[in-house]
Amino acid sequence: MGLSPWHIILVAVVALLLFGPNKLPELGRGFGKMFREFKDATTGNGGNDEPAPQRKEINPAETVNADVKPEASAAQTAQPAPQQDRQP
Repeated sequence: MGLSPWHIILVAVVALLLFGPNKLPELGRGFGKMFREFKDATTGNGGNDEPAPQRKEINPAETVNADVKPEASAAQTAQPAPQQDRQP
């Protein structure tokens, strides 16, 4: 059961009746653009002129604590309690 020319003519007549003669060229352009973008996306052709961003190699030894500042220990940060003069 193939697609015969009568099927194509029937679909074209129904589309003409539904959308009208003014809207069909716009729909055709939209479908063409959609299929072109889909093809470019699946083949890897982005279509943009910008080069792909370069990936930076990261050495794991450099990133272990490179951005973390050493925290002071609790003994270093403890403040002595203020002494109050107690009178008997």
